[in-house]
Amino acid sequence: MTDATTPLPTADRADLPVRADGARLTWRGGGETLVVEPWGRDSVRVRATILGDVEDTDWALLPPAAEASTEAHAGAQVEVRADGATLVNGGLRVELTASTGFHEIVGYEVSHCELAFYDADGRLLLREIDRGGSLQLRARNFRPRLGDDGHALTASFESDPDEKLYGMGQYQQHVLDLKGSTFELAHRNSQASVPFVLSSGGYGFLWHDPAIGRATFARNRTEWHAESTRQLDYWVTAARTPAQISRAYADATGHAPMMPERGLGFWQCKLRYWNQEQLLEVAREHRRRGLPLDVIVSDFFHWPKMGDYRFEEEFWPDPTAMVDELRELGAELMVSVWPQVSLESENDSYLRRNNLLVRADRGIDVQMSFQGPSTFLDVTNPETRRWLWETCRRNYGAHGIRTFWLDEAEPEYGVYDYDAYRYHLGPALRVGNVYPQAFARAFYEGQRADGETDVVNLVRCAWAGSQRYGALVWSGDISSTFEDLARQVTAGIHMGVAGIPWFTTDIGGFHRGDVTDPAFHELLVRWFQLGAFSPVMRLHGDRLPREDVVAADGSPRLASGAPNELWSFGEEVYGMLERYVHLRETLRDYVRDVMRAAHTDGQPVLRGLFHDFPDDPRAWDVDDQFLLGPDVLVAPVLTAGARERDVYLPAGARWTDAATGAVHDGGVTVRADAPLDVVPVFLRDGALPQVVGRTTGRVAPGTPVEAVG
Repeated sequence: MTDATTPLPTADRADLPVRADGARLTWRGGGETLVVEPWGRDSVRVRATILGDVEDTDWALLPPAAEASTEAHAGAQVEVRADGATLVNGGLRVELTASTGFHEIVGYEVSHCELAFYDADGRLLLREIDRGGSLQLRARNFRPRLGDDGHALTASFESDPDEKLYGMGQYQQHVLDLKGSTFELAHRNSQASVPFVLSSGGYGFLWHDPAIGRATFARNRTEWHAESTRQLDYWVTAARTPAQISRAYADATGHAPMMPERGLGFWQCKLRYWNQEQLLEVAREHRRRGLPLDVIVSDFFHWPKMGDYRFEEEFWPDPTAMVDELRELGAELMVSVWPQVSLESENDSYLRRNNLLVRADRGIDVQMSFQGPSTFLDVTNPETRRWLWETCRRNYGAHGIRTFWLDEAEPEYGVYDYDAYRYHLGPALRVGNVYPQAFARAFYEGQRADGETDVVNLVRCAWAGSQRYGALVWSGDISSTFEDLARQVTAGIHMGVAGIPWFTTDIGGFHRGDVTDPAFHELLVRWFQLGAFSPVMRLHGDRLPREDVVAADGSPRLASGAPNELWSFGEEVYGMLERYVHLRETLRDYVRDVMRAAHTDGQPVLRGLFHDFPDDPRAWDVDDQFLLGPDVLVAPVLTAGARERDVYLPAGARWTDAATGAVHDGGVTVRADAPLDVVPVFLRDGALPQVVGRTTGRVAPGTPVEAVG
């Protein structure tokens, strides 16, 4: 082994298949260039391309911080040999096995280089598939795309059939262990594809490519596929615990900012408050009732035409006065911003003339037709991002608004024909998945440049790196069903693993919640309980029955849903919702501490039990519970009519039932009572005694643990 601080004399080793430049290893053969190099502590980046040099793309990966980069490269060791090379970077070892020989079937000499990854104990983590003898398989299979300067690419790995996998962002399925699953690498409304996966085997893997594609985690192999790309690009880290992997991944792709104070409390929303006085009256009623309120939302179609990015004066006559009154009431206004531009918008002509819109490569250039034909802003273009922020600063920021709801961020094409669209950065097939990250970036960078230090914006989608732009991701337009409620638990766990710590859902679901239906009331209460222990607690939905909206001249506007306030569902429901919105306030200090750990240490806020208890085998399989930070275990009720449920308490801690004060040793399953007004919550090793009693009306608020039971 040679320490990387003394570069190998590559000029003297031209006969070897792998060249070393410090700790950066390069292999060439068969028209391919392969580069492996340290990228942060215990981590490497792998890139490969055909007939060219690898590109320094920065889709999500940041250049390693100077200190981490120096330490990683200084501590890395390399060895080049006649049969390949070895790179050791902290707890990760990469073996490059190279070979060249005459291939009788084709009649000429061929070259190969295969990669394998090991941890500090020499245990195999994963490796590329080998050629399989006469099968002549290719681990890095580039296939040309006719008429395109890119390739279709499939990267194939052998993997441990017994490993468990987590992450990949948000998919609408109640599946915790992703082994055996396949995923579309593409965004849709309620689907956020974030291609990072954590293995119980002790590694994390980022597919650093925003191309449309797929990922398959089969027992016999793992495959990552890009429909169109210029190069292979992925990042691997090795660590003994999920917490260490999360830390390394945040260092590699960026840490979330510190959550602003307004993100710690309750957010009120509905589809949609359609005028200024209506919205203000809701905030006033919150204060009259003594209900906490941090953020209230002006949803979509508060504008004249989509893409105008301003209030329609008839319905919102004095936004500055509205924002000022809300601040006096202790609340912030959040406004919806869609990336669509109506063909009738006052901005459409300017944006078209300056090439700031997504372009359809074929057919009529209409990309969505909700409330009229529209196209999407091309936020992959820095000039578009600049224009968007300047327009929103002028029309919203000037009124004192600093919190934005970045809806439709996938973007939501009317038909998801990804190969039909082209961006500033390239065809959507090649770069499409970076769109939501760029949308969040437009506002974050604009606000920060204007001096705003407390940035949090609600976004309906995310990709790797979105977290560093203050993206609070919600799970999209899901249905008001218990099945969808259960899916949000696993979605939140996977988003945390994928490096997106700020996650929320529409409490009550978005579609088809009838405010007069007792069955919906039960669902709403259970979802509200989940929301109280979510990273951000936000009530939203398109409630039935709807209300028509008409302008003074008789022309129609987008309808409004039924009332969606805490008091909209009857006194019995109100009593339960009131209790939990106050409970959220008692958690504020704790949630702030957990958010700080997300910011400084890259730890998820909502997390699976395995994150803090990796030595407990059962913790890796619990798909209907989660931890809020390290100390609060939440077991939401996910079945209609259920009034009790089993709760698994991980081994390695003692757990206090927040409703009864009963103390249990970990490693056991207990049957917890769960009447409609109670969500089972257990506190680790007696943490947070002030929370005891707040989840049930049977114990006085603030009762210490010692006095309960």
